[in-house]
Amino acid sequence: MDQYLDIFLHYVTVEKGLSKNTLEAYGRDLTRYLDFLGSIPLTTVNEVTPAIVLRFLGYLKDKGLAPRSRARVLVSLRMFHKFLLAEKHSSTNPTLQVSAPKSMRSLPYALAPTEVERLLAAPQGNEPMALRDRAMLEVLYATGLRVSELIGLKCGDLQLDVGYLTAFGKRSKQRLVPMGEMAITEVRDYLTLVRPKLEKGTGSLYLFLNRSGHGLTRQGFWKIIKRRAREAGIFKNITPHTLRHSFATHLLENGADLRAVQTLLGHADISTTQIYTHVTRERLRRIHEQYHPRG
Repeated sequence: MDQYLDIFLHYVTVEKGLSKNTLEAYGRDLTRYLDFLGSIPLTTVNEVTPAIVLRFLGYLKDKGLAPRSRARVLVSLRMFHKFLLAEKHSSTNPTLQVSAPKSMRSLPYALAPTEVERLLAAPQGNEPMALRDRAMLEVLYATGLRVSELIGLKCGDLQLDVGYLTAFGKRSKQRLVPMGEMAITEVRDYLTLVRPKLEKGTGSLYLFLNRSGHGLTRQGFWKIIKRRAREAGIFKNITPHTLRHSFATHLLENGADLRAVQTLLGHADISTTQIYTHVTRERLRRIHEQYHPRG
């Protein structure tokens, strides 16, 4: 069945325009699935039944895969079998009768405003890396970008005179996001004082560069935010997404409209944004318990 996997991955690459990370996830999930099917073994893809799909999900559970991760794998299987049916490589879709594993939806973790201020102020001084990191953190908190969107920013995506940037989200969906004065100031300083020195003639179009003059990786930025958090005296488990969560939570806590926050975050479905309303309600509950005489 490996031939079907190659055809499918080519299809989603060309027709769907999925991101590199999504394509890699599909490849990992389906390779594991086909290895499992090969151990049964099967003669044709039409022999795959809902029971076999459930056995595979059970196998992943036994391997310690969390419900949310198994649900993501099922999405890959559904796409794969839907494709095989549409292209007449099979006559059935065994995933249609399989429900996704249920999991408790965890609330996103957000920093308190005072913690954000400390984090943003952590890169002190006028050293090139301090100016770069300060600009990156300011942009991330001011815009709520995903880390992939941040490191994917190019100089041409900025409209500093009008205070906007263009972000390219999942499936290359484009949106305009306001930046705010502090972020604009830090980015201007970085562009003037630091980026020309980092670029070193590489010709890179990316906005934020590493010491070698190339665009940052996700792992590179992860290390930066971890280090800056320690410098700020914040020892919680901070990830690049923490500032995105903080951005959304603080907007809603200060009265922002849910639909506006959905647009700023680039969520296709407002139900994804609504989880932040649970975060703000939980914070209000804790405040009530702490400060009310009968809390």
